[in-house]
Amino acid sequence: MPAVEPHFLWSSLSLGGLLAAAAMTLAFVGVLFLGSKFLPGRRLAGPEIAGRSRTYTFNGLALFLMTGAGVCLAQAFGLFSLSALYTHFAALFVAANVFAFAFSAWLYFRKTAVREASSGGWRRFFFGSEFNPTLFGVDLKIFSYRPSLIGLALFNASFAVAQYELYGRLTLAMALYQGFVFLYALNYFQFEHGMAYTWDMVSERFGWMLVWGDYVLVPFFYCLPGWWLVHASPSLSPFAAAMIALLFVLGFWVFRGANQQKHRFKRDPRVAIWGKPAESLEGRLLVSGFWGIARHLNYTGEICVYLAFALTTGFASWAPYLLPAWLAGLLWHRSRRDERRCRAKYGALWERYTQRVPYYMLPFIY
Repeated sequence: MPAVEPHFLWSSLSLGGLLAAAAMTLAFVGVLFLGSKFLPGRRLAGPEIAGRSRTYTFNGLALFLMTGAGVCLAQAFGLFSLSALYTHFAALFVAANVFAFAFSAWLYFRKTAVREASSGGWRRFFFGSEFNPTLFGVDLKIFSYRPSLIGLALFNASFAVAQYELYGRLTLAMALYQGFVFLYALNYFQFEHGMAYTWDMVSERFGWMLVWGDYVLVPFFYCLPGWWLVHASPSLSPFAAAMIALLFVLGFWVFRGANQQKHRFKRDPRVAIWGKPAESLEGRLLVSGFWGIARHLNYTGEICVYLAFALTTGFASWAPYLLPAWLAGLLWHRSRRDERRCRAKYGALWERYTQRVPYYMLPFIY
């Protein structure tokens, strides 16, 4: 395969390209919003946030599968080629940024009089005014994960289509990467109900920080290894592919397993974990399973998943490794915030927990 240095396709930044990208962005978000509103799904009560409990409709899995089926049919019948997402990547990036800033501004002003908003400062715009804003009965914070993760999956699929159209085949690295991304996104939507108990849902207001992260950072930055693989020339050996797959499976098991254990314990403290009744401190802090090994092992697992993504590209460039490096820094910082919040919430009980489970993210090391 020819070694072509990857580059952003700035040619899409014409007026026509930008208008096409804006139309694609609005259509994509609009269709997903309508699906979130009308598709049936599990209705579950979430935790109390800001003094009230909310019931969520979790239909993201059906939306993900229907979107994938629709795109595959359009591709098969020649109605649309996913490679358009690759060729319009730069224009779509601009359109997504405009959308994110406009959406954030709407959130900023929608519950606040203009004169009050003008004195609210940048913090209200950046961090948000509301925990769980809704539109036509759809929780916007839960909804925004859908264009984020489905958009990420579609971008990565577009890279595979672009490689096939350019070179007539998929490399082993691209095929492996596509499998990783599909399983990651599919499992997210299978476990979507667990998102109601995450830090973002419970503790963060919905403003520019989360909006930009959902609509720009995740779909456009988290696909960096796949974008790099389109023209990648170094081959991946079967042994290297097996080792990378092992890292992915291990990280995925730790990441999802730890989150599921915590979610199940919060819903029923008597739940069995690894075949034994859950052990906890005063019924509040779980010390069984992964949570008895390290206090933030779920973050470690997620970093391993994204490191496996980057390793599929080999070592020809440092660029794909920006993703796991960024995530490691982000999750390390979040773990410190978690520690401060939990110490304030649980007091002496948290000190007992840190003595019982002394490691942050790496057992016996850190």
